[in-house]
Amino acid sequence: MRGRTRALGALAVTAVVAAGTAAPAVAGAAPSSAASERTETAPKRTELRVATYNASLNRATEGELVADLSTPDDPQARAVAEVIQIAAPDVVLLNEFDHDAEGRAVDLFRENYLAVPQQGRDAVDYPYAYTAPVNTGVPSGLDLNNDGTVGGPDDALGFGAFPGQYGMVVLSRYPIDTENVRTFQNFLWKDMPGALLPDDPATPEPADWYSPEELERVRLSSKSHWDVPVRVGRTTLHILAAHPTPPTFDGPEDRNGRRNHDETRFWANYVADRRADDYIYDDAGRRGGLRPGTRFVIVGDYNADPVDGDSVPGAIDQLLSHRRVRDPEPSSEGAVEADATQRGANLQHLGDPSLDTADFADTEPGNLRVDYVLPSKRLDVEDAGVFWPEADQPGSELTGIHPFPTSDHRLVWVDLEIHGRR
Repeated sequence: MRGRTRALGALAVTAVVAAGTAAPAVAGAAPSSAASERTETAPKRTELRVATYNASLNRATEGELVADLSTPDDPQARAVAEVIQIAAPDVVLLNEFDHDAEGRAVDLFRENYLAVPQQGRDAVDYPYAYTAPVNTGVPSGLDLNNDGTVGGPDDALGFGAFPGQYGMVVLSRYPIDTENVRTFQNFLWKDMPGALLPDDPATPEPADWYSPEELERVRLSSKSHWDVPVRVGRTTLHILAAHPTPPTFDGPEDRNGRRNHDETRFWANYVADRRADDYIYDDAGRRGGLRPGTRFVIVGDYNADPVDGDSVPGAIDQLLSHRRVRDPEPSSEGAVEADATQRGANLQHLGDPSLDTADFADTEPGNLRVDYVLPSKRLDVEDAGVFWPEADQPGSELTGIHPFPTSDHRLVWVDLEIHGRR
């Protein structure tokens, strides 16, 4: 994976949303004097690297991540920061980054880790950041797993030991239009037409795992869905971020697999057209999805492989086969090597191992493609890849084998060329 040198500015450290200045990089040679008049009005081109990374910067107790990031000495955070410094994305979504109301963890990670050269790498500066509350660990007050007791991670609105565990953050070199961010944390699962609500196999009634009372509280997003507009020059790019629940850790009702399917379907409807998105409402009460022609990139750990694993069949295909979505198919040689050497469950897989993005247990489910950067078809893709070096290549010490120095997921990136204004 190629690295890119960045001009670094002052790090802005504020809570929740950070603001500063960042000039867009304009690609292309300077025009000759004879051509200057006609090129002055030609659309500018900006190369933009967008990435997603489940960094596993989640901790067992509330406040633990803030404590770990308060010094520059946490080994995992240093390794995660080095991966980001090598990839040098312009915009990156971090999954499994514990949320705190003051945004302290975000600020500390930028100040103590990303802005500090790791092992001789170039530091990276993200003057802009967005983070917000998520459903993980928020008590529901209900027995959502139907085990006869109320309380604990499995009865939270999203699985978690405390509010904010497994949260998300978007980091950007370009300004985030915070006034027009849309969040969908509170959207109720039952309000999605044709929702795959789970069924209690012990009763004859359909889709009755949750009681009517519970359906008034059960949210679709296990974490949240965010539409984060980023201003790249005169262009606005919508970063559509999410982290659907793993389709495991339940029973024959498959409540997590069904929720994963519908969390993914949410974006498929959001970017489709006015007819498909009429049911959608955000946390501010605004209805509908993206306007036709809007440029977007869907990012995140979707916990669904198109061929292997135990997600609901077709779950991720709702995006991969979407008429408005492009799949750049990022790949790596490291994933091919891991598939061949680890064997185990991988021997039964049917998918292309070069596309894998996560190094899961060899017994089950094996390595899978679950992390995605999916731009709209109105965007030109220049390059794409997964940070997964082969074992004898530089950087492999940052991926490694269990227990991983960073995460069991790999950073996935796509280079886009954005023309003019849209």
